[in-house]
Amino acid sequence: MGLDSGKPSSSNKEIALVSLVHEFNWTPGIGDPTIGGWLTLVLYFLAVLSTWKTGSSIWGRREVSLWRAITLLFVALGINKQLDLQTALTELGRVIAFNQGWYEQRQTVQVWFIVGVAVMCLILAVLLLLLAYDAPFPTWVALLGVVVVLAFVLIRAASFHHIDRFIGERILGLKWNWVLEMGGISIVLLGSEWRRRRKPPLQL
Repeated sequence: MGLDSGKPSSSNKEIALVSLVHEFNWTPGIGDPTIGGWLTLVLYFLAVLSTWKTGSSIWGRREVSLWRAITLLFVALGINKQLDLQTALTELGRVIAFNQGWYEQRQTVQVWFIVGVAVMCLILAVLLLLLAYDAPFPTWVALLGVVVVLAFVLIRAASFHHIDRFIGERILGLKWNWVLEMGGISIVLLGSEWRRRRKPPLQL
């Protein structure tokens, strides 16, 4: 019986796994240790506290669900902001593409990935709009901020060179990515504080 049965040995599998891990160039850490990054994280934290308090202080199951959804969304985005999980996902895709031999076609996969992210953002936006069907104006202001943040997420997911270069440019000393992300979060904060301080309608 031959030594080579046509199936990869366990040692070969281990070597391939070690090679794969070695090529995976990402480790957990602070994704954006700049002043702008930390300020954005603080804004996410304040928005999470504010939207949770707003959801706890109003009536109406549908609108409460809306504010809870915004809170959970911002918790996830805040965690991703500092752990830089999208970079890990990108790096994993690069390693898989290289090892499976379709690295040259990665742009096609990237386009479909962007389409997937866009569809997810659209579905989330539609769900939030349905929950806000009869909500007061301050809640719609907060939703505008959510749309801005989701648009920023979509732009970052695209990760095209000219887009990355644009959001890396500065306006009044601030990078465009800071302006878009922090601006959207600030609008959510404004809408949340406005909604909570608005006198609720009398119950009949």
